[in-house]
Amino acid sequence: MSPRSPLVRLAALAAIWVWTAAWPQTAPTPSPTPISPPTAEQAQAQATYIIGPGDSLQIFVWREQGLSTTVPVRPDGKITTPLVEDMVAVGKTPSQLARDMEKVLSRYIKSPQVNVLVSQPMSTFSQVQVIGQVARPQSMAYREGMKVLDAVLAAGGLAPFASGNRAKLIRKTNGKQQETKVKLADLLDKGDLRQNLELRPGDVIVVPESIF
Repeated sequence: MSPRSPLVRLAALAAIWVWTAAWPQTAPTPSPTPISPPTAEQAQAQATYIIGPGDSLQIFVWREQGLSTTVPVRPDGKITTPLVEDMVAVGKTPSQLARDMEKVLSRYIKSPQVNVLVSQPMSTFSQVQVIGQVARPQSMAYREGMKVLDAVLAAGGLAPFASGNRAKLIRKTNGKQQETKVKLADLLDKGDLRQNLELRPGDVIVVPESIF
């Protein structure tokens, strides 16, 4: 049979097809999930947020998709992102961390613009505590727009022997502790909304016991 016969050619093509099909195929590399920049509302809401261990941070580097990522804050208080290794994040606001990252990135790219968004607040810094004479003293996750009434109701309201009008809101600002009096009894019983103060992450509401 001539080597150029149709049967020989078909047999050769079949052998090539079998060999090609058996060759390991490399799966295509999936494209990274796009990271969207934070909105103006999100940036404003997190202006005073203090980053803590366990928080999940969304890092957005303008026009540098390869440098944008989402990372957790490690127990040692640091994060690692492309081109930025072991950057301390704990104790900083998102904007402070963004400025520090820009300084490091400026060694590699021209005029970097970084935005940091706390996508999952998990640290104790992101909680609000209600302690003292309430039905269920507890720590609870802070949420945007949270107020005193929200926290007190979540804690079950005032206990029978609570001195609601002697309650106080404790907040740390620039490392200094500040106390604000809150008349919880007037808020709950009389609807005095002036006492329904806005809360921030890390706030502590203390409800003392009545003095007989």
